[in-house]
Amino acid sequence: MPTYEVEQHMFAAAQHIVKVLGANKNLNDDFRRVLTELDSHLSAMTLLSDSKGGIYTEIEERLKRAEREVLRWESCSSLIWESGSEEASGYLQAVNEIQALVESLGGLSGNETGRTRELAGRAQSALQMAMQRLEEELYHILLQHKQPFVPQNGSFSSRANDVVYDQSFVSVEDEIVEEESERDNNGGSSVEYTADLVDPRVIPAIKAIANAMLACKYGKELCEVFISSRQLALEEYFSILKVRKLSIEDVLKLELNSWNSEVKKWVWTMKMIIKGYLASERRFCDQIFGDFGSICSSCFVEISKVSILGLIDFGDVLAMGPHKPENLICLLDMVEVLSDLHLHVDGLFSEESGSFLRIEFHEFLKRVCDSAKTTFLKFENAIASDASVHPFPGGGIHHLTKYVMNYLRILTVYSGYLYKLLKDQEAEASNAVVDAVNGQGIPSSGFCPVAYHFRSVAATLEASLISKSELYKEVSLRSIFLLNNMHYIVQKVKSSELRLFFGDEWIRKHIGKFQQHATSYVRTTWSPVVSLLRDDGKASVKERCKRFTNAFEEVHKVQAQWCIADPHLREDLQISISQKVIPAYRSFLGNRSSEKYVKYTAEDLEELLLDLFVKSPRSLRNSRRW
Repeated sequence: MPTYEVEQHMFAAAQHIVKVLGANKNLNDDFRRVLTELDSHLSAMTLLSDSKGGIYTEIEERLKRAEREVLRWESCSSLIWESGSEEASGYLQAVNEIQALVESLGGLSGNETGRTRELAGRAQSALQMAMQRLEEELYHILLQHKQPFVPQNGSFSSRANDVVYDQSFVSVEDEIVEEESERDNNGGSSVEYTADLVDPRVIPAIKAIANAMLACKYGKELCEVFISSRQLALEEYFSILKVRKLSIEDVLKLELNSWNSEVKKWVWTMKMIIKGYLASERRFCDQIFGDFGSICSSCFVEISKVSILGLIDFGDVLAMGPHKPENLICLLDMVEVLSDLHLHVDGLFSEESGSFLRIEFHEFLKRVCDSAKTTFLKFENAIASDASVHPFPGGGIHHLTKYVMNYLRILTVYSGYLYKLLKDQEAEASNAVVDAVNGQGIPSSGFCPVAYHFRSVAATLEASLISKSELYKEVSLRSIFLLNNMHYIVQKVKSSELRLFFGDEWIRKHIGKFQQHATSYVRTTWSPVVSLLRDDGKASVKERCKRFTNAFEEVHKVQAQWCIADPHLREDLQISISQKVIPAYRSFLGNRSSEKYVKYTAEDLEELLLDLFVKSPRSLRNSRRW
């Protein structure tokens, strides 16, 4: 048989197989499309094996029909995909036909070069025209059917807003520093942020256009259109978030509240962009390009890289700010969110094309961690350098004490991240804090670095308080000041997660310390007063009574202005004073000769002792005698 007859039989057999396969109703759309294209190729190749006189006739007729479809839409102002699914399907069929003819004409033998070249040129021209139209259609669909990014839920809270501070450690109010029992310590991994960025109803149309352009080897043009439209959508989302760019000079000029606000906005944006928007974008890219390997990841990287690098640059500027204690909470917020996001970044950019973004992100996380660590370690120096010129009024709880202890309480929320920052100092901490235990008295070596530094900060605070106590002229007021502040420190440790880091032994030791200050106060203040009642053989009963009363009134007048804020501590100290004073006074009153000189009964003194340390003394009686 002649060669062309053999070819005809082979092509006929192949087409029969294709038609049999196509009759299967269980085939998916992609496989059915492949069979249709294969049938077109076989038809074209069958024509080429016909007699030489009619080999191009059928090809030209098919090309004319496809050209008419393409040209019809070139002269039409309407959009194909807005004209109905039948019109879109017809256009794609014409594109597939032209592509099949282009490939068939490319395989013709060289003795028909003139005719082949003419038909191939027409087919290429029609194909290029169709590709330009598909680019326009795709761009329009992507822009007109994009959807605003609205995450399903999720929020971010920062403890930075709970702390009020300036360079002189303004007080952190106790009532606003409460345990954050519902804080999402892992950065909110369980929260769902993804959403549809493009109307799901147009996904099949976008995918069909992408498949057609890739089949026609117009992948570069396809990616350019896709990337530019998706970058525009991402830029619009950034404008909604109102993220502004700041230089390091701008950051240095920001007031603390403004700096906190910028960090909080950055943290929220970082989380929403990576866990929300880009996760949604990656899902969208997978829907369109999932079957085309590297094209998917390349497009996604190009869409994402400007925003990721921009956020990193902005975060670097924030992290480069002064290493002040008041900046630490916000820096830890940055560490927290970045630590949570790095696995998401690794997953989003797992392919080779995204490796540079993974590297940039991990290096940025390290820089923020270094900044937070430096700031934390300088916290102790800031406490030590806090100098006072004047004694704290009334011997009350110093602003520095409140600031430091409430600050440490806040830091327990970030203990896991602090441990990671300080783990290189674990050996030092383990040796220095051999008795770091949890609430059950069991060694907690995992917390040693954090426990070590927390205790070190508390020791520095204690030393600073002792130094500040020396500003008081009255020895008794020194004891009251240290009693107040040491009691406050112990209560903060006992009533919070700080107990896990300080341990019960530390608590017992420091309870003993503030009890020593209470004992010292009673001894230095009231022992001399009570001693005036003793009969030394020199002073008369009248003189002893007068001197005791004057001394008591002087102490009462001064110390009623002093302050012990904790009601239980105040009551305990008042009881200790009463146990020191009242029995001795009753014994003195047992001497009948003293009755005519007495200004106060024992009950009167008990009532007056209740005035101490409340800043609201009642009036003393006028002198009745002498």
